[in-house]
Amino acid sequence: MHRWSELFIPTLREAPADAEVASHKFLVRAGYIRQLAAGIYSYLFLGQRSFTKIIGIVRQEMDKVGQEFYLPALHPRELWEASGRWSVMGDNLFRLKDRKGTDLCLGFTEEEIMAEIARKELRSYKQLPQIWYQIAPKFRDEPRPPKSGLLRVRQFLMKDSYSFDIDPAGLDVSYLKHYDAYCRIFDRCGLTYVVVEAHSGAMGGTESHEFMVRTPAGEDLIVSCEKCNYAANLEKASSRLKPVEDLAAAGDGKPVEVHTPGQKTIEDVARYLGVSPKNKIKTLALIVNENDPKTGKAKPRPVVVLMRGDHQLNDAKLSTAVAGKETRPMQEDEIRNLFRSPAGFLGPIGIDWAKDLQDFGRPILLVDEALRNRKNLIAGANKEDYHLKNLTPGHDFQPTAYADLRSVTAGESCPKCGAPLRIDPAVEIGHIFKLGYKYSAAMGARVLDRNGKEVTPIMGSYGIGIERILTAAIEQSNDENGFWLPPQIAPFEIANVRDDLVRTTAEDIARRLSSAGFDVLLDDRDERPGVKFKDADLVGIPFRVTVGKKVTEGTVEIVQRSTREIHDASIGAVTDYFQSLLRPAR
Repeated sequence: MHRWSELFIPTLREAPADAEVASHKFLVRAGYIRQLAAGIYSYLFLGQRSFTKIIGIVRQEMDKVGQEFYLPALHPRELWEASGRWSVMGDNLFRLKDRKGTDLCLGFTEEEIMAEIARKELRSYKQLPQIWYQIAPKFRDEPRPPKSGLLRVRQFLMKDSYSFDIDPAGLDVSYLKHYDAYCRIFDRCGLTYVVVEAHSGAMGGTESHEFMVRTPAGEDLIVSCEKCNYAANLEKASSRLKPVEDLAAAGDGKPVEVHTPGQKTIEDVARYLGVSPKNKIKTLALIVNENDPKTGKAKPRPVVVLMRGDHQLNDAKLSTAVAGKETRPMQEDEIRNLFRSPAGFLGPIGIDWAKDLQDFGRPILLVDEALRNRKNLIAGANKEDYHLKNLTPGHDFQPTAYADLRSVTAGESCPKCGAPLRIDPAVEIGHIFKLGYKYSAAMGARVLDRNGKEVTPIMGSYGIGIERILTAAIEQSNDENGFWLPPQIAPFEIANVRDDLVRTTAEDIARRLSSAGFDVLLDDRDERPGVKFKDADLVGIPFRVTVGKKVTEGTVEIVQRSTREIHDASIGAVTDYFQSLLRPAR
């Protein structure tokens, strides 16, 4: 049993002015956290108790599939250079020098360190598979930490784990073990979450899933179907489009110029010609830097993307289509060099496009799948004030490749069952990747297979944000008076609030509950009952026992914070009441 009067719980009546999301407001008001600097927070008594419980759940489930390590936060530059990330991470990486001038960084993931251990210690397939994990602080120098509390910080707690397997089939097993372990962890933490297909991003790899909690405070968007189990990050999601009626061919059906003076935008041209934007081609002119196979030097290469006029390009899907290379918009002189036309009238005709992505001497033409099998479309004529009618992809111009490049919109049909899709903001609480050979190969890890041949082990990477579990729980369970946490991650399960007239009874109940294994906070402060009730509502404790006037009748009130339902229980049966509620027989 803990006594409120002896603890440091600095509750506030008002949220700080810079707090914008519910979890930030209530974590500060409830005395869980205090800000030290931008994106840097101290975890006070209540916050640390919750994090300790969350970490305990994570550790219990991860111990079923892996082995816990504890790795240095300081990493030598050489390892990050070997993986290629020292330069590409830019200012997100905290960099420093020791007294000898040696370059170091503060790690925010451990691929390099784990792969270095594997390189030095693993020799044979007989030592595989291996799953290694740690729970430790990570550091990321966010350029502008937003006003969202613990959702985006520069120092954070993370469970990160890494698997090493002899082949892709082994990786499948390790990946599934993590998938199942994550479901158990988030179930035990009392979260309502959805698992979505995700874009692998800078981590690379062939498969990725995110574990997401829907909340207006979320920085990501997820697409899901309420009828079936389809769910994906917006960066990965697809949909089933309704058929579009193609235009009738004009004239003899060959591409024909049409005068469109001053009409540059998709909407303007469609309105001028009396057609739908769905019958227009949107032309996006980009540049990608890639190494010239002849010289080995970086060289700019045009990448032109064709979209349906009413669709938007998804940057993550584009990144996948160009093998992760960074793109940028073409500048005016680059546009004129390729198209011989000013912007606003660009199209695919008259340019010698690459036959595939390895056809390095020519520009790339990527065409969104929504334009496949379409006919008689309208696009720019590469001539000022003119567009072309009667354009049919694959007939009048040959794409370098077709690809899914568009962003899904709400209401489009589910690709699995055809029901309308919904799009919601969400917070990522966990992410799992099939890394492949990117880091193990870069770090030089090798083992002997069953045939005595030296091979590179294949890796997976798996992360959970510890703070994000707490913040997501608050985001999904709060009202104007505060929040409530699932009992298994709340700093206390039961708040025992007493009136001064019944001190002995309240303390007896608190002792009996504590002896039965419950985390109990006895509010013994010299405050009015109304103040105690407000604080109990604020600080996230899921149940409140009110020891008051009904003591003369041999009963106390039990309030469930999430529903505000009030139940009377006899004083002698309070322990049994919570045993049946929070510790049911299994």
